[in-house]
Amino acid sequence: MKLSELLSVLPFYNTSTSLDDMEVSGIETDSRNVDRGNLFICINGFTVDGHDFVEQAAANGASAVLTEKEVNTSIPVIRVDDTEKVMAMLASKYYGYPTRRFPLIGITGTNGKTTVSYLLESIFQQYKRKTGLIGTIQMKIGQDAYSVHNTTPDALFLQKTFHQMEKEDVDTAIMEVSSHALDMGRVHGCDFDIAIFTNLSQDHLDYHPDMNDYLHAKSLLFAQLGNTYNDEQSKFAIINDDDPNSAFLQKSTAQHVVTYGCQKGAQVRAEDIDLDVTKTSFTMHTPMGSVKINSSLIGKFNVYNMLAASAAAISAGIPLKIIKEALENMRGVSGRFQPVEGNHEYAAVVDYAHTPDSLENVLQTIKGFAENNVYVVVGCGGDRDKTKRPLMASIALKYADRAIFTSDNPRTEDPQAILDDMTDGLSGAHYTVIENRKDAIFHAINLAKKGDIVLIAGKGHETYQDIGRTRYDFDDREVAKQAIQAKEN
Repeated sequence: MKLSELLSVLPFYNTSTSLDDMEVSGIETDSRNVDRGNLFICINGFTVDGHDFVEQAAANGASAVLTEKEVNTSIPVIRVDDTEKVMAMLASKYYGYPTRRFPLIGITGTNGKTTVSYLLESIFQQYKRKTGLIGTIQMKIGQDAYSVHNTTPDALFLQKTFHQMEKEDVDTAIMEVSSHALDMGRVHGCDFDIAIFTNLSQDHLDYHPDMNDYLHAKSLLFAQLGNTYNDEQSKFAIINDDDPNSAFLQKSTAQHVVTYGCQKGAQVRAEDIDLDVTKTSFTMHTPMGSVKINSSLIGKFNVYNMLAASAAAISAGIPLKIIKEALENMRGVSGRFQPVEGNHEYAAVVDYAHTPDSLENVLQTIKGFAENNVYVVVGCGGDRDKTKRPLMASIALKYADRAIFTSDNPRTEDPQAILDDMTDGLSGAHYTVIENRKDAIFHAINLAKKGDIVLIAGKGHETYQDIGRTRYDFDDREVAKQAIQAKEN
């Protein structure tokens, strides 16, 4: 693409020199990845400022650089006020606005995003549609999986990925959308057709100043559905009507609203809910009729996840028969209430629960069917919201017969300081502090007897532990298997 054509989407910009009508061979934000003819965009990140690497990009063959600061370089400079925002515009233009060519579903909320995304993938694939998925665990195009580093990557990565999905004939794309991504404009340029709200509870207050700001960030997804209407492609906001923020979010969008929940009034509603240790059943009432669901997903929180996915699928025109088949065929999501395999008289479960609300949901579910004692292994991440630490500990003590507090991903914080934040002011003796996470898991497994349940919470699908600035291999599921095998031997 010619540079002049690419820049045509910008009404105003300054240049250091007259720009030749050069060919742009690609767009990059990492100077190490720049190739000849690329446009290098300087992003001022949390830890690294791209403006410091202009000369490296030039040496690697960049034809021009986009900045929001003055830089000294031999290649042409294009100056704008906000490179991150402009990046979304240029990336969308360069890759041909791919999300205009297939439906895009965005899912936001504190808990449940990943499970809802995989439920939707299952539903659309059951309907013989090729899906693309971007989320916490991985990115997928059809059955091919790729690793990702953020729940919602930046705008350049997204547009490049959606372009690849378009080339590979994806029919529907599904994406988890974090509050950080919405607040930072990472999803600018994404043409969403369906937006889903799961719930809102305390999280990310290391980033957001308060819960109102957190809610406002979530509401941007619904506002960004647009203010106009298209007869050929209706847009929908799928909102949990049982959440206290439902009314606010419904006012945030001009598009069709479909509510779901377990209370009267929701358009997609669960009734006659039967929760069991191995299964969940309920009757789902919808504008398209009613259907009985028998699922292997456990817990009331998964009822909400299934309702959210079903409401979105119905809005996309998927028949109820297909939705029922997909929900009943779904066997679970990696690291979400995932049983640890093994022949033992007690149960061990790994779950990603890392917020007060999600930990409470999981423990409430376990208490509902536990025959004997419940043990929970849980910690809190470093360099993150400190105010939730005592809340997590209190919830663990409220529902578990014994809590083992340990390290999560301490990052650059002192692990013991995090544990002190968790246990400060706690009363009672039914908790143990074991800083080393492997030792904590082994301790909990060794405590377990017939009919007991051990919940290992906080990391779920993660296969690493961040300690200091080093990432170590660590998988709760594998460590739990080791502990079980060691106990049996």
